[in-house]
Amino acid sequence: MNPDVPLLEMVGVSKAFGPTQALSDVSLSVVAGKVLALVGENGAGKSTLLKILSGAHHADRGEMRIAGHLFRPANPHDARAAGVAMIYQELNLAPDLTVEDNILLGQAGTGWGTLLRGRLRPRVLDALQTVGLGELSPKAIVGALSVAQQQLIEIARALASNAKIILFDEPTSSLPKHDVERLFEIIRRLRETGIGVVYISHFLEEVRDICDTYTVLRDGHNAGGGVIDEVTDAQIVACMVGRDVADLFPKVPHTPGEPWVRVEDLSGQSSPLEVTVQLRRGEIFGVAGLVGAGRTELLRCIVGLDYCRTGVVYVDGQAAGHSLRARMTRGIGLVSEDRKSEGLAQELSIIDNMTLSNLAPYTKLGLLDLKKRGKAVAELMARLEVKARHGHQAISDLSGGNQQKVAIARILHQNADILLLDEPTKGIDVGTKAEIYRLMGELAAQGKTIVFVSSYLPELLAVCDRIGVMARGRLRDVRETSQWTEESVMECAIEIDGGGIDA
Repeated sequence: MNPDVPLLEMVGVSKAFGPTQALSDVSLSVVAGKVLALVGENGAGKSTLLKILSGAHHADRGEMRIAGHLFRPANPHDARAAGVAMIYQELNLAPDLTVEDNILLGQAGTGWGTLLRGRLRPRVLDALQTVGLGELSPKAIVGALSVAQQQLIEIARALASNAKIILFDEPTSSLPKHDVERLFEIIRRLRETGIGVVYISHFLEEVRDICDTYTVLRDGHNAGGGVIDEVTDAQIVACMVGRDVADLFPKVPHTPGEPWVRVEDLSGQSSPLEVTVQLRRGEIFGVAGLVGAGRTELLRCIVGLDYCRTGVVYVDGQAAGHSLRARMTRGIGLVSEDRKSEGLAQELSIIDNMTLSNLAPYTKLGLLDLKKRGKAVAELMARLEVKARHGHQAISDLSGGNQQKVAIARILHQNADILLLDEPTKGIDVGTKAEIYRLMGELAAQGKTIVFVSSYLPELLAVCDRIGVMARGRLRDVRETSQWTEESVMECAIEIDGGGIDA
């Protein structure tokens, strides 16, 4: 291959979905043995671009070339045959099949005969070895493996199909930190073999760690690009949002007040275990810990969604009951980590998602005052800066960040004073994250208590008043945020030191 010719080149590509222009005259290039970061806010067109490259969508205009040759995939099979493989955020594996079957699925000429499978097994074993799974049996059932292992099998499948270009769409969104490092090591190994990589991430520290060059999309257009080492994070963010961002973690002045909520000896079916903690009015209380430490289960037990073997939740000195309804009545509300299947009803409108859990303010003699409800929703949308055409727009039409704002609006509409937010910034671009942080500060300044679960330590350390660290279902240590560092949080999470509770 001519070293002066890009491995992959996209020139003047445009794509519309009905009246919505998703991409307009977008160009980029990928060099063999390099990692290109594709960054931008939610709705900027990043995923659409990758779907065009992977053959899932067809461009309306423009052209693509691989190693100088015209590339026009009619479908994902064509793209794979040309050497382009896609690793989706939501893994695309058959859980009931073996590792070997998943790796060979869709490859031309594989068949399912014993003889042909035997001939192809060395390719499977080589791919597993490359991604660090050399000890894993090809006969293992994929559904029994961890998310991190399944992701590596996706990469192994790409390698077994002789991929020259691998596209990663938010690959670390569900991975704990040690698995992220393992993934990065694999990507570095791919880079050394001459494979070109396109990498989407909302985490700029990931981009700086693993990528060589970057392209910024904003509203479906090219907004900038260059060499990662020649630009600051603030410059990248300014390109993404179209303005200078003085503070990625905006702080709204607020002072935590008197104790307001007390969780006492709370234990679920298996997690949490004997958690006792006191929360103050106007406080942002962060909960850190590894995946599986029991953070989500703690919030679900506090709100009354999951069964608790022991424990009481007190609000303003009074027991808040044990049922979900009783806890909601006392002002406790939960924004679920899984907004698509649990936090919001994707088939319903914004107005329905915000209000269906509390229609009492608009009901009289069994009749619903639609005008009054519409006005209240419009005010909430303006207050939370939800970007949408109107309240009757389908929630599924909104970006992830705006869906998350609607989820928060829903519990505010329920008159919640205690907001339990489970990974509220997961999968959201940096500009919208800043809006969520600002909203949390404003709510704390109004006297609301916020419990903020996150796997992203920089935001916990920047936003919270206190942080508690969970490990193996227990709340191991609670300190003022100023007494924590990223290193000390991780040490506590993996139980290196012997911290004590000061809750």
